[in-house]
Amino acid sequence: MAAANYLPSEDQFLCSICLDVFTDPVSTPCGHNFCKNCITEHWNISDRCQCPLCKETFTIKPDLRVNTLFSEMVAQFRQSAQQKASSSSSSQQQAAKPGEVPCDVCTGTKLKALKSCLVCLVSYCETHLEPHLTASRLKRHQLIDPVENLEDRMCTKHDKPLELFCKTDQTCVCMLCPVLDHKTHDVVPLKEEYEGKKAELEAEIQQMIQKRQLKIQEIKHSVDLSEKDANREIAGGVQVFTALKECVERGLNELIKMIEEKQKTTEKQAEDLIRELEQEISELKKRNTEVEQLSHSEDHLHLLQSVQSMKAPRLSKDWTEVSVRPPSYEGTVVRAVSQLEETLSEQIKTLLAVSELKRVQQYAVDLTLDPDTAHPKLILSDDGKQVKCGDVRKNLPDNPERFSRFIIILAKQSFSSGRFYFEVQVKEKTEWDLGVARESINRKGNITLRPQDGFWTVWLRNGNEYKALAGPSVLLSLKSQPQPQKVGVFVDYEEGLVSFYDVDAAALIYSFTGCSFTEKLFPYFSPGDNYFGINSAPLIISPVRVK
Repeated sequence: MAAANYLPSEDQFLCSICLDVFTDPVSTPCGHNFCKNCITEHWNISDRCQCPLCKETFTIKPDLRVNTLFSEMVAQFRQSAQQKASSSSSSQQQAAKPGEVPCDVCTGTKLKALKSCLVCLVSYCETHLEPHLTASRLKRHQLIDPVENLEDRMCTKHDKPLELFCKTDQTCVCMLCPVLDHKTHDVVPLKEEYEGKKAELEAEIQQMIQKRQLKIQEIKHSVDLSEKDANREIAGGVQVFTALKECVERGLNELIKMIEEKQKTTEKQAEDLIRELEQEISELKKRNTEVEQLSHSEDHLHLLQSVQSMKAPRLSKDWTEVSVRPPSYEGTVVRAVSQLEETLSEQIKTLLAVSELKRVQQYAVDLTLDPDTAHPKLILSDDGKQVKCGDVRKNLPDNPERFSRFIIILAKQSFSSGRFYFEVQVKEKTEWDLGVARESINRKGNITLRPQDGFWTVWLRNGNEYKALAGPSVLLSLKSQPQPQKVGVFVDYEEGLVSFYDVDAAALIYSFTGCSFTEKLFPYFSPGDNYFGINSAPLIISPVRVK
């Protein structure tokens, strides 16, 4: 009875051949127990009868007998295990749902697998996994999170687990593959390749994350720039419309003032006439009183003499043609509006020019002249901001960047995208060239300043002759007076635009449009020849000050 209630270690109930709980356990003459089918098949395929555990050899195949006591203990163990599995399943485990890996051992309702064994190629629920957690032999098996299609983890050629990775063929292989089919290949353990691939994938993902984070920053920066541009445009629009509104109000006030002044003039004229008439009426009433008094006198001679004196010239003004004519207001409003329209038109042009100049000035860049490109007659300031033409040709290295025939110099800075703007003082000069040039321009021998040859420039000649060298040249008529003292140059690389401005007058001088830029652009300068001191003033790269 005590033996019946005793439950030894679970390892004692596992067949050493199938590594599962005994089924129909039988004993060999040496005293070891095996499943009846397991030991029978083992001896059938073996060339001799030998105990798998103690290696005792039997000359004659022994009769296998059932160990009654041991069979009862196995049966009791099976019943206890089934009860425990039933209790555990009902309280903790759940049936496998669609998409979940089921237990391969369960009969009837398939419970959710807890682990899969890469050695057994079987997935186990919590109950059926227990031998793998307690039996010493099964503990050596490799368990992983439950997966389906464990057959895919077996080598289809050698029916062995895929435990290695062939780098040469980029495929998973079994332990026999490097010996038979991949002899000269670079084969490594799966874990090693996994770690490498994992690190590679993590680095790739991190790189993708960084790229997207940078893109987010780029987008935010674009939004910030857009907001700044929008605020700047709003401010410019408010300034322009406020000025126009003030102009309209000023025109209205002037119209009202003119009409009121005409009305005051009319009123004053009427008042003067009325005052004069009232004075004469007063005088006439006085004389009427005198006549009335004379009418009571019987001295007829005195009466006649007095009446004669009352007809004095100062009372003889003829008021018949005198009148006050109201001023004519016909067409006054129309003329005022017409004048306002002309004024507004001019002011709009001025305001828009100022607004446009302010807009491009936001893209100001700091330039420095490049001495390696300077013609030998050019003289540069120490800070690289001024250049003028001297009388002596210096002995300089004729490097590929230097202009050897024409008096030209480029800036050190170049631009291959976006927008940029710079200003140059041209005060007191009778000749100059300004603009931009592409990197591949000819710097030796004859040069033609035109877009076809990589130059987008405007020049001054003879002190008052301005041309845009557009190939053919365009003669420019500048409205601003005096002539430009400072010239601004604006470039929009993607838009293909090069514009020149009279900075002080905030007026557009000329624009090259529809340009096609495919290489670096360099700011271009030529102070012109010295002409014995007539054109000795330097070109000066000036700091940009937004008005």
